[in-house]
Amino acid sequence: MNLPNKLSFMRVLLVPVLIYAYYAKADPSQGFLDLDFGLKFLAPIFVVASFTDFLDGYIARKYNLVTTFGKFIDPLADKLLVMAALLLLTDAGVVPMWITLIILSREFIVTGIRLIAVGEGKVIAASKLGKYKTATTMVALTLLLMYSYDDIFVDIGMYILYLGLVLTVVSGIDYFVKNKKIIMESI
Repeated sequence: MNLPNKLSFMRVLLVPVLIYAYYAKADPSQGFLDLDFGLKFLAPIFVVASFTDFLDGYIARKYNLVTTFGKFIDPLADKLLVMAALLLLTDAGVVPMWITLIILSREFIVTGIRLIAVGEGKVIAASKLGKYKTATTMVALTLLLMYSYDDIFVDIGMYILYLGLVLTVVSGIDYFVKNKKIIMESI
């Protein structure tokens, strides 16, 4: 397994760590004052995981280390990370359920289109619009995961998440239109 694939796999492994940090509770009998100490680690874990996304892609392209496994694990790791963060933030009451549903629905639809394409021997690369959507959503989620620090992070994060939501819908429509032929051929 090459380095980019290891980084993508590491991102998958950080998802349960993120979930554990959300649910971790300090033991007051051990002298901890903050019962939600794990919440302080949500954003740093997410940032490390998100950075591996940038790093694995950069290394794979620069050193021509693109593999079939990488094409599979990288988008899967991204979706798992975003899904986990959104669901945790929805559970915490930070992100409304309707936003989470729209973003996750788009991800499942795009994954379905990609699976249809793979079945026909075609590979669909991520568009620039999709990459902007991902970057915007990652920045928003990082800020929102800092909700236990101060409300200002939630306020700024929600504005950025709304921008990410618009990009999610627009890039989803763009993805469907550009790949309409592949979809229609499979019906």
